[in-house]
Amino acid sequence: MSAKPIESVLFVCLGNICRSPLAEGVFRAVLAERGLDRHVLIDSAGTGGWHAGEAPDRRSIAIAAQHGVDISGQKARKVTLDDFSRFDLILGVDRSNVADLKALASAGTRDRVHLFLELAEDRPRDVPDPYYDGPEAFASVYRMIRTASEALATRLEARLSTSDNGQASSTI
Repeated sequence: MSAKPIESVLFVCLGNICRSPLAEGVFRAVLAERGLDRHVLIDSAGTGGWHAGEAPDRRSIAIAAQHGVDISGQKARKVTLDDFSRFDLILGVDRSNVADLKALASAGTRDRVHLFLELAEDRPRDVPDPYYDGPEAFASVYRMIRTASEALATRLEARLSTSDNGQASSTI
């Protein structure tokens, strides 16, 4: 990955109603807590377009709200080819999404696509889809996303501080 600072992050799941809107909202909240939210454009999308224009799943909205994060205003959308040039970092929440994203990306933008938890935690694991499960699955997904968002924000913060003082960093 290049040494330039990360200025935009796109989270991607299958339908953009459960995991990626939650990741968008949680990461935005984590960056706001650290005073970094003005530095990074954050969005989410799905590899499929079935839910385009819909609000996030009510269970994702509920678990986010329990933790003081409001994702109710988000609207699902499908990944576009423009996203690959618009976003510095494109994070698929599971390996299937990453494979789909890499298949869509041009050779010059494929290096922007990563598995969210692997990049954040240095462990190649998926965020499981809680859609067909109950509230505990959504709570578990929230905890995974929160932990990974904290780790990613720490790496981003280090990268921003080194770019501010003119030194390159390879922490992301």
